[in-house]
Amino acid sequence: AAEYDQFALYGGSQGGAVSIAYAVRHPDRVSHLILYGSFALGWRKRPGADTEQQEAMMTLIRLGWGSQDPTFRQLFTTQFMPSAGQDKWEALNELQRLSASPEAAVRYYEAVGKVDVVSLLSQVKARTLVMHVREDGRVPFDLGRQIAASITGARFVALPGRNHILQTGEPAAVRFLEEIRLFLAS
Repeated sequence: AAEYDQFALYGGSQGGAVSIAYAVRHPDRVSHLILYGSFALGWRKRPGADTEQQEAMMTLIRLGWGSQDPTFRQLFTTQFMPSAGQDKWEALNELQRLSASPEAAVRYYEAVGKVDVVSLLSQVKARTLVMHVREDGRVPFDLGRQIAASITGARFVALPGRNHILQTGEPAAVRFLEEIRLFLAS
């Protein structure tokens, strides 16, 4: 819509899979691909995945997502940003409640579980930077490493910390921005 001929593309978390697919479909348009906290294979398709736990998460979403009581959403919040603190947890809990109905959240969670762009990784032509927090509580660290290992010439950066959603000023966030600046300047 902005009518750029070529641009850098960022994909975070589940958006990484969408960005990978776009970069493969439009190699002439994507100059740089930046992936953070991403995965190429959704939870339902991962070998050894605990599908029983994931099904339980969907039940919790269905039962408590839209409630004024943040108990169910707090489970997700602490996975996304365990080190953030109470004020940020409350804000994310409320954002989750307002941004999707329980039904929509369940459908989304199920769709994310079915993601599979593994076969596309070797087809990525754009210069690629992959970053992942070492102790990410939402998307396992090795999934980011697998993406980087499967994209020819990709650079992988391990970030310190535990938060999947980076917090302003934390060392991982500072390094994240620094790495992006360096990558785009090269």
